[in-house]
Amino acid sequence: MKRSEYLKSFRLRIFIVIVIAALVAASTMRLAAGANIQDRMVEQRIMEMTEQIRVAATRMRNYDFFQNTSSEAINAQLTLLSSVYDGRILVIDRGFRVIADTYDISIGRYMIGEEVIRSFLGENVTNYDKGSRFIEVAVPVTEKDAATGESAVTAVILASSSTDSIYRTTDDIFRRGWIIEIVLLIMMIGVAFGVSSLMARPFERVTKAMGSVVSFEEDLPVVSDYKETQEIVDAFHKLRQRLKTLDESRQEFVSNVSHELKTPIASIKVLADSLNMQEDAPLEMYKDFMQDISNEVDRENEIISDLLELVRMEKGASGMHVKNVTVNELLEQIIKRLGPLARQSEVDLILESRRVVNADMDEVKMTQAITNIIENGIKYNKHPGWVRIVLDADHQYMTITISDSGNGIPEAEISHIFERFYRGDKSHSKEISGTGLGLSITRKTILLHRGSIDVSSVLGEGTTFTVKLPLSYIVEAT
Repeated sequence: MKRSEYLKSFRLRIFIVIVIAALVAASTMRLAAGANIQDRMVEQRIMEMTEQIRVAATRMRNYDFFQNTSSEAINAQLTLLSSVYDGRILVIDRGFRVIADTYDISIGRYMIGEEVIRSFLGENVTNYDKGSRFIEVAVPVTEKDAATGESAVTAVILASSSTDSIYRTTDDIFRRGWIIEIVLLIMMIGVAFGVSSLMARPFERVTKAMGSVVSFEEDLPVVSDYKETQEIVDAFHKLRQRLKTLDESRQEFVSNVSHELKTPIASIKVLADSLNMQEDAPLEMYKDFMQDISNEVDRENEIISDLLELVRMEKGASGMHVKNVTVNELLEQIIKRLGPLARQSEVDLILESRRVVNADMDEVKMTQAITNIIENGIKYNKHPGWVRIVLDADHQYMTITISDSGNGIPEAEISHIFERFYRGDKSHSKEISGTGLGLSITRKTILLHRGSIDVSSVLGEGTTFTVKLPLSYIVEAT
């Protein structure tokens, strides 16, 4: 396991990259240098052979070699040149007949080839056959005509040379290059180890610093060696801030749940103790106390049901039962259901449907969400007052606008109304029933439908909720 983790380490990968880069660079330089040296040595050999043959041609004219090919001095020079260049030299006269051969096997024979013909036309011809490792050089021998004074090619000297000695020299250079490359590679391994350790050190400091942080209040040291390490530290700070906010929210949620669940239980305990202390309590008192206990049990059950609903919604859209719903009929059913509560509170419910709207939604969840908004509009309203529901839609989205004539919400509290257990109008919190979870459930439901909810309010004049939902519900791929 540790070995597998080490193979994934940033330090090892930097080390490998540096070593491979050094190896590729050294091998490329060795091969390029060797090839360049080989080419230069071949060029030098061609230049030397051409120059030496020209010197030999001059001596041939001076010794009248073409009239007397038995000159020992010329033959000795040609033999020496062929020996020096590990090759063969032929002298060909104007009739393409070989008059001298350092191998003594072609004298008297005819030699007609491209190099010979081109040379008789006055060119110095050179040819290097890399496959057979041979160099050929053809040099014309010119003499002046005594009658006309013009120069003419009277013979051609054709020389060939093996490049085996050059290849042996370059092979030796290559072997030495290998030794140098191995030495350099060993040195680069040491350098790569040091550089990789140095480059990985800031990341190790970041990791160590993250591991040493034990509280949200403790700051992570600044590691600004690289832009990347600084970005990691910044991202860690942002993540820790979100975790801190989440932890605070969790603690607040637990505290609120404990408080909200404890309150009805405490009331039930007080009522039950009061009954126990009354030895001869009248029947009417028992009934009143039992009714109060029943109300507190209902309140406790309502809180638990809302909490369970929130927990189910936290699982995402997996619990959604989406179908196509006529929204106009859904709103009419909600208004009909809330009618008695509205009449009791002297609040008029007004529905304005600007067009027939059909949309994909979970009918039960959306009914509960819209009901929560309208019910709050009834509870926190003036008496008499009104709640107006306007339904409209375009080709892609539908909009439900719910406005009331209530007291409005202070601007500082608008951002908190969707929080769990938040209760507006705290001075009447005991008079107005509710768990403080309704708007939180509403917002979660609308978000699960890929929609949005906005709130605007003017203190003393009323509040407007705007719900925007897509007409088509598309399940996201997982």
